[in-house]
Amino acid sequence: MPQVNVIYRQREAGGSLTDLSDYRRAGGYESLRKVLTEMDRDEVVYACVRSGLRGRGGAGFPMGRKASFIPKDSVLPAYVVCNADESEPGTFKDRELMETNPFQLLEGITLAGYAIGAVRGYIYIRGEYEHQARILDAAIEQARTAGFLGRGVAGSQFDFDITLYRGAGAYICGEETALLESLEGKRGQPRLKPPFPAVAGLYASPTLINNVETLSTLPAIVEHGPDWYAAMGTEKSTGTKLFSISGHVMRPGNYEIVLHDTTLRELIYDIAGGFRPGREFAAAWVGGSSVNVLGPEALDTPLDYESMAEAGSSLGSAGCIVMDDSGSIVRATLRLAHFYRHESCGKCTPCREGPLWLERILQRIVDGEGRMEDLELIESLAARMVGRVLCALADTGVLPVVSAVRRFRDDFVRAIENGGDPRPEPMMEVAVGG
Repeated sequence: MPQVNVIYRQREAGGSLTDLSDYRRAGGYESLRKVLTEMDRDEVVYACVRSGLRGRGGAGFPMGRKASFIPKDSVLPAYVVCNADESEPGTFKDRELMETNPFQLLEGITLAGYAIGAVRGYIYIRGEYEHQARILDAAIEQARTAGFLGRGVAGSQFDFDITLYRGAGAYICGEETALLESLEGKRGQPRLKPPFPAVAGLYASPTLINNVETLSTLPAIVEHGPDWYAAMGTEKSTGTKLFSISGHVMRPGNYEIVLHDTTLRELIYDIAGGFRPGREFAAAWVGGSSVNVLGPEALDTPLDYESMAEAGSSLGSAGCIVMDDSGSIVRATLRLAHFYRHESCGKCTPCREGPLWLERILQRIVDGEGRMEDLELIESLAARMVGRVLCALADTGVLPVVSAVRRFRDDFVRAIENGGDPRPEPMMEVAVGG
């Protein structure tokens, strides 16, 4: 279970590369010089395709395929948008990248801009990330002064600049079309798709949207070649992945591992230090909170996209929230239901009303007023939400609730029969990112 530094390269350079001179001494901007002098745009897109890099924001859609969807004959300008609205509970990996190696992200955005013929890039950063925003602002100014942004990037004929845009702390703006609406100065609510952003995105123009980790990976792929990257992991899960692990583990934090080379058990016990003496593993949300919860039967599952799907969950954002047996799965599920109810934008009726009632049902179970039929009611209500909304918030928001009721049904039954659950709420005791 080796840990590597393909993306977290700043860790090999003393932990921080916030000065342009330090970044260049570490090999920074050599990938950009390479594509500007040796590669045409189609070659860069093909390198992304060949690498097998999947989007690291949650959905896992191949980044190269997404770039190839950008029309070449559009009369409208193309844009690159970096989704830095890292709001998924349990996920804090992008924060470290922006904080300690901002130029790697800027170089990745510029590479993506060159690949699709874009005129400008935007970084949409989470509103709460004030410190990271200041670091990025300073980095953009340094890059612009040094000629790596603006007119004639690095002495080439390629013009490209980057603008930082601060969000207002809405989880829904992590959804790509809601992000675009917010970036255009509108209310952050999802758009109807199609058309997809690749065809009609920002200002109705072709737009490539990827998250911080995805774009920060591009310099390494260009530097070492797509085959080098594809040789790590599996055919469908190539490269490395950043995991944010939090909860009851002894060493919470961010770790970079090669996909498939590490199991969930190894991540929890060997890398993150396991639990306090006398405590045992109970549950984990491996892909952030918006995935099916896994129990002890999944501990030996390799950490990759295919294996997580076979285990009945998703790798998602790789924000791994871990619970030991000291806490209440019922209370934890209530907390997640509260989060998704609070973060619904309210545009779609099933997503506006459904999470509210899920929270109310779970609350009465916790309060000792639950009924056995509540468990069937939860599943029935969730079924009426899925697939009836514009974005994935309702679809994914029901996953941790329904999966908890199914996998840990005995806990819910016990809470109903005993008049509530006296165990503490684990997420009140530990940090879950953000």
